[in-house]
Amino acid sequence: MIAFGPVPSRRLGKSLGINNIIPGKQCSYSCIYCQIGNTKVKRLEREEFYEPEIIFREVEEHLGKLDQNHTPDYLSFVPNGEPTLDINLGKEIRWLKAFHIPLAVITNGSLLYRSDVRNDLMYGDLISVKADAATEEIWRKINHPVERLNFRKYQNGVKRFADYFSGKLVTETMLVSGINDTVEHIRELASFLADLQPDIAYIAVPVRPPAVKSVKIPSEEILNRAYQLFTAHGLKTEILTGFEGTNTGFTGNAWDDILNITAVHPLREDSIRRLLRQDKADFNIVESLIEQGLLEAVAYNGERFYLRKYHIL
Repeated sequence: MIAFGPVPSRRLGKSLGINNIIPGKQCSYSCIYCQIGNTKVKRLEREEFYEPEIIFREVEEHLGKLDQNHTPDYLSFVPNGEPTLDINLGKEIRWLKAFHIPLAVITNGSLLYRSDVRNDLMYGDLISVKADAATEEIWRKINHPVERLNFRKYQNGVKRFADYFSGKLVTETMLVSGINDTVEHIRELASFLADLQPDIAYIAVPVRPPAVKSVKIPSEEILNRAYQLFTAHGLKTEILTGFEGTNTGFTGNAWDDILNITAVHPLREDSIRRLLRQDKADFNIVESLIEQGLLEAVAYNGERFYLRKYHIL
């Protein structure tokens, strides 16, 4: 369950995901909008989850199962948790360069105060850094970081990384109604992001079932205001509000494809039905996974999504 997809990404095109964190979710945050639910193990210390050879072999085997139409645009570290908690991340990135496919890491940026984490990410081609808050109060309200994390240290770490990273740096801000979407806060956040000089500053809204059911999407008026404030600060800004599409990669094994993708990327019903057709399987597999407690169906914004379920002892 290390390599999955590729899945359609609004930022990365066809993204072959790499899940370098062992089940279940281990992260330094427990964001209220997270699509894979609340954090099972909230932590700050780095450790080895897999040997780099295993990551490399799994990606190599997965690439070998894909047809030409599903060659990924990026290999992306986007696990069920925070990828920089993996102490082998830098070595894994260097090894995966052998496939000559651009490599992305999607991080919350909370460990960028550490020089070893910054050095590991320097090998990536595209680094996406979460930036939801401009104040400690809102940061703790929306991201629920580990208590030992320091907000200013987090911001300074992100700035130090941005100053030296030579690849493509993007930021992603998730706006949640009533939490971080006031004009004053968005203006302050835009000012912080402008100092980072990212290639693109993405503004996103929750499009999949969030960890906290009360999470709501801001109004179109607020999104437009946020876009205007970001661009007024000189940021190249894009809004991510649409569905990415249903064209996921497939290997011929529907059981594995569904479990591997839904571990970190909940699938909408139309996506899972297309995946089943591509794998020449029927919906009985989904029903079986639900009966065994391995998959969960959740309704959100008038759509039905399927998420991986874990039983953590």
